[in-house]
Amino acid sequence: MTMLTETENPITRQFPEPVAWDALTLSRAIHAREISCREVMAAYLAHIEASNPAVNAIVSMRDGDELLREADARDRQLGQGESMGWLHGIPQAIKDLSATAGHRTTMGSPLFADNVPSSDSIMVERIRGEGAIIIGRTNVPEFGLGSHTYNPVFGATRNAYDPSRSAGGSSGGAAAALAMRLLPVADGSDMMGSLRNPAAYNNVYGLRPSFGRVPFGPTPETFGQQLATEGPMARTVADLARMLATQAGPDPRAPLSINDDPAVFAGSLDQDLKGVRIGWLGDWQGYLPMEEGILPLCERALGTFRDLGCEVDDVVPDFDPARLWQCWLTLRHWGVAGLLEALHADPAKRAQLKPEAIWEVEGGLALSGLDVHRANVIRSAWYATLQRLFERYDFLALPTAQVFPFPVEEAWPTRIADRQMDTYHRWMEVVVPGSLSGCPVISVPAGFGASGLPMGIQIIGPHQADLAVLRLARGYERAASAELARTPNLGA
Repeated sequence: MTMLTETENPITRQFPEPVAWDALTLSRAIHAREISCREVMAAYLAHIEASNPAVNAIVSMRDGDELLREADARDRQLGQGESMGWLHGIPQAIKDLSATAGHRTTMGSPLFADNVPSSDSIMVERIRGEGAIIIGRTNVPEFGLGSHTYNPVFGATRNAYDPSRSAGGSSGGAAAALAMRLLPVADGSDMMGSLRNPAAYNNVYGLRPSFGRVPFGPTPETFGQQLATEGPMARTVADLARMLATQAGPDPRAPLSINDDPAVFAGSLDQDLKGVRIGWLGDWQGYLPMEEGILPLCERALGTFRDLGCEVDDVVPDFDPARLWQCWLTLRHWGVAGLLEALHADPAKRAQLKPEAIWEVEGGLALSGLDVHRANVIRSAWYATLQRLFERYDFLALPTAQVFPFPVEEAWPTRIADRQMDTYHRWMEVVVPGSLSGCPVISVPAGFGASGLPMGIQIIGPHQADLAVLRLARGYERAASAELARTPNLGA
């Protein structure tokens, strides 16, 4: 059964136009002068005022009159035959981790509650360059640490499908905003599933690109930070790919960026998927504890790939997943310590860091250079294992999360099934294989569990095969059950 588009889906009629439209539809309407940038902005501002309080997805909203004046300026440009790009006049809220000139960038920390950068990050610079109007920020956990979006500056972001539940993180604000139609498309970033977990929790798409695909920075850690990457989130794969085309492409300020033309992502995603081979990791033969209902839901969704002619087989990597976890702990400690060590060294500032941040920094400070080297050797061995797997399979797949969205008041799940979680992020161990690979990983909606809560499937492709991953996701989107087009209940 073919998935209905947003404009075809009768359920979306609860959302007013044009906020019910996907980003590309909105862009075409603006450029055809079927709707003005002012009308778009006014509609979004009214919808955000009415619906954002239920989820607390967008924070640091700018003054509405100022935004309408910027929309008027975009309309004048169109009247003169000028367009800045496909995002011309489209409202955009940047994830509150990315430096945005002239706009408060708090990173969810009271230490940066009044921080206003003087320049944009590379990604934000590119989004602005395409004509987007920055309306505010999307909420994050403190410093992006943890897959649950809450912080002492703005509070918690709630799940679009059940406001009593977590929206995931760290791009939780972005995902909830997309699901609630507060934004047509969004940006995010991903170290430990931050573009994937919230996408699954809010029934949208999130892509962690190949490392280097989206240039990160410029920051003092340009070479040192090799765990996280920025990327797109969207309600449709076409929007996701178009946003990647904006974010991607080489930049001399990021010397590890991939030197490919990003325009390829703005082209056709249609492809015959017959014969595509997918290896299903599942719960890694019981190593990864899963909440009841997740595996059957994901395995049912895998049937859609089979309907497309894909071959889906169970596979167990020839690699000890416990080694991956220890490698991850070391490299994450090292990376976070590099970012936050100066704050930790000041007792007054350390007192304002959340315990998880302190734990990460202190773990990093206890490491030796040899410890980091050994972890990177394990990471390299894992990449070699993946290369061998990709000789047999075109893609690998596994669930996006190990639990369904949990109560928003909980800091993190402390137990899955009969297993105690020993760290604040152990419950998201399922994303570590993708994060450590440097390969492109997309989360696609898998459907809804018995409780009505969403879940997703991760699809991992070979390094730099981002377009192939997007094409597989597009085929899945077109063939998947119309149930995946289910929208949040605004009356919830």
